[in-house]
Amino acid sequence: MAMNFRKRRPEEPEINLIPFIDVLLVVLIFLMLSTTYSKFTELQITLPVANADKARDRPHEIIVAVAADGRYAVNRKPVEGRSVELLTAELAAAAAGSTEMIVIVSADATAAHQSVINVMDAARRAGLARLTFATQTSAGSEPR
Repeated sequence: MAMNFRKRRPEEPEINLIPFIDVLLVVLIFLMLSTTYSKFTELQITLPVANADKARDRPHEIIVAVAADGRYAVNRKPVEGRSVELLTAELAAAAAGSTEMIVIVSADATAAHQSVINVMDAARRAGLARLTFATQTSAGSEPR
């Protein structure tokens, strides 16, 4: 009885890719489910509301009201026209030469941003550097 002892050729190592692909698919699914896709939508802002202590009455103040359509009133006196020059003249007349007056901008929540900027520009031109904004409480009970 002859035994055939042949040297076996060593098999080439084989890399099994199936578990690797399985792990990659699990990672891919995890990333797909955990990723949030944010959409930039239109900002819905309602202004102005503030919850601060009520401002104390100041004798040296000028109240500039800005309506939703852009009309102005200085100390409850309507300003004819909407130009910065007219508003500057009205503020200068209301200040009567005093630069210590406080300008309180009481703008409607839906007033154009440009209208409020015009009030700030007119106050600067009239030499009135102290400026604040009137708001109401979030309950909306009384204006401040």
